[in-house]
Parts: sequence; C-alpha cells; structure tokens
Amino acid sequence: MSRVLLRGVRPYGEGEPVDVLVVDGTIAEVGAAPGTEADEVVAGGGAVLLPGFVDLHTHLREPGREDAETIRTGSAAAALGGYTTVFAMANTDPVADNAVVVEHVWRRGREVGLVDVHPVGAVTVGLGGERLAELGGMAASAAGVRVFSDDGRCVDDPLLMRRALEYTKAFGGVVAQHAEDPRLTAGAQAHEGPTAAKLGLAGWPAPAEESIVARDCLLAAHTGGSLHVCHVSTAGTADILRWWKARDAGGAVSAEVTPHHLLLTDERLATYDPVNKVNPPLRTDADAAALRQALAEGTVDCVATDHAPHADQHKDCEWSAASPGMLGLQTALGIVVRTVVRPGLLDWRGVARVMSERPARIAGLPDQGRPIAAGEPANLVLVDPDDEWTVRAAELASIGSNSPYEGMRLPGRVLVTLLRGRITAHEGEVRF
Repeated sequence: MSRVLLRGVRPYGEGEPVDVLVVDGTIAEVGAAPGTEADEVVAGGGAVLLPGFVDLHTHLREPGREDAETIRTGSAAAALGGYTTVFAMANTDPVADNAVVVEHVWRRGREVGLVDVHPVGAVTVGLGGERLAELGGMAASAAGVRVFSDDGRCVDDPLLMRRALEYTKAFGGVVAQHAEDPRLTAGAQAHEGPTAAKLGLAGWPAPAEESIVARDCLLAAHTGGSLHVCHVSTAGTADILRWWKARDAGGAVSAEVTPHHLLLTDERLATYDPVNKVNPPLRTDADAAALRQALAEGTVDCVATDHAPHADQHKDCEWSAASPGMLGLQTALGIVVRTVVRPGLLDWRGVARVMSERPARIAGLPDQGRPIAAGEPANLVLVDPDDEWTVRAAELASIGSNSPYEGMRLPGRVLVTLLRGRITAHEGEVRF
C-alpha cells in the first residue's frame, strides 16, 4: 500500500490549507491529517492543488523524428509542466493512420509511465486528404483511439470531413480539425496584415481559418458528430464559435487555444527569428485579446499546447525554410497565469476547467479532470502561484530548444505532479 500526504495545500486555491492523503492512487481524505503515516510527505506551504493537466495537442515526434523529441523526453516535459495526460498527434513517420502505429505510441507511453499518452489517429491515409484512414481499426485497437486529426494539414474536402464526422460518431470519437483552407494560404509565411507587408512576407489571411470552422460547424450539426477546432487563432473564429454555440444547433463543437496565441503577436516577427514561426501564425494584439476573453467566457473550451519541438537545423535557418512550431509543455501554465489569471479573467477553478476538466471531457477520459475529493483518482498537480521562474530552453526536458520564451520570467511554478498517486515530477526533477 502506497501513501502520499500532501500537507497544507489549497484545492483550487480556495480557503485555508488542508491535508490531502492519497492511498494506492486514490484520494482517501481531504482535511486535517496531523498524525497520518505516509511513505512520502510533501510540504505544500499553502500551494494551489489542481487536477492534473490534460493536453489535447502534443507532438511527441516518435516514431520517426527522435532527433526532435521522443515519447520519453516529451513525457518528462509534460510531467514537469503539470500534465498527467497528453494526446500525441498523428504526423509522425510513419503516420499514425493504422492500429500498428497507434499501439506502438500507446505502449511506449505506458513503458515510460510519466503521463498517460493517448495517440491521436490520422483522419486520412498518410495525412494525404484523399481517403479515410482505418478509423474503426484504431478505435478498436489496444490504444482505444478516440481523437482523430490530420493536424498540420486541413481536411479541406467537405465530403471527407462529413464522412469522418459520421464514422467517428458511431464509437464516440472526435475529429480535431486543423482549420486552414490551403487555397488561401499557399506560400503564406505570416499573418496577413501590416507586419507581414512591412517584412515582405506572404500573408496568411484570417478567413482561411474562419471559413473552415464555419463549414465544419455546419457539418457537425448535420451529422451529429463531434468536432474539435484545433489552435484557434483569430477573433473572427471566436465570433463564429460564440454564435454557433448560442444557436445550440446540434452536434458537438469544442475548441482549443494555444498559450502562444494568448500571449504572442506578429510584432515578434520583426527580427525574422524562426523561433516565432508557427502554424497557424501569430496574429495581432486584438486577436490575442479576443482569444483571452473567449477562453475566459467558455467560447473556447480549453488550452492545448501544440507542443512542437524541432531539431536545430529546422529552426536555425532562413525564415521561409524553417519548420513551424514551438515548445509549450513546460511553459503553458506560466503563460496561462500571466495572460488570464493575473489579469483576473480566470481564477484557479477556471484554470482547472480549461487545462484539465474540459479537455478530459472532450476526449472522453473518465479518470482525468476529476474533482479533488475523497474517492477520486489522484491525478494532481501542486502549483506555487506566486513563484516566478526564468525560461532557459537548454534547461527544458525536450530535445528541441525552439522556445519563444527564452529569458522570459513566467509566474506560477509546478512543484509536484502525481499520476494515479505516484509522484512523477518533484521540484523540477522527473521521477521515471
């Protein structure tokens, strides 16, 4: 029998500090436990206790791109960032478009054991956008895939998207769409606007995203399927989602926003540093402000990192040749605290909602994002809300070092992460 005692913690940042006793992976008691014996005692010091974070959008690169990340290093970054579950995107090599590949990812995640790794299955064969992948086979596999995405590429064929929504509905699946009309973004390098024009970069118009989101909302309503919109980046997309959710027109539509789209803007492109190149691109300050508001009000359901590590040679080059993407797992909480907690848009219960509870419900995870109460699974993260730390990419757990936050001071530090009662990260150290 394993027993971990979290002494003097504040669930959801509310009330006076209490003790939380975890026995064999389950929360056994929440309250005063002065004489309790435990295998390990964590002195909370009034820190905030939250359900472990769930990331619906992580690139772990394995198999095929282990020079940028592995399931082991990505899992370490996740645990250090307070995550207990991550969803590994399908654009690996080979593509995760069949049961063999998704089962490999799932088993490798279990072997590492730091976080629950759920593979995301590709919607189309080879991400080619021409015919549906083996959705049912991946769902019936040992990995039990429920989220499908061609992330990095849009399922731009409306008939294919309709069929994917219909097919996944049969087993409670979700289609996570990378909303980008490729006919509007051919050659695009930056958000279409004054900054791109000044820098001489081909513009990426906001309607390229917004038109696909509007179309897919209509398809979700028509089919009764479940649609999840990846990395919302424009104020217009937030408006479409707000309007659609107010209609309650049928189907299930959810959406995520990345930390970098909450904080960073296209003004950072002035140096042509490819660390700021991402897909969809960084937008304007007005877009970022609109996304923060949409997240706070629930129009956008959750935060997802789109953690996208790259080997140095794919970032240390000219802008047009650089791969899009940036690290996000270990900095996500700090960005959320900086952009929506400290300005008063969300309290700590709100953080639990957007980083744990809602993503867990979207993905259909019964044991994640659960209340902090006796009898619940002990998937937890302990956070110091007042501490600040400086981002040093070389000190992060990922193999890639492409963090746009280098040298930035971020508030909120993860102290301890527990996966089913086992401490996986403690004071910046991973416990394999």
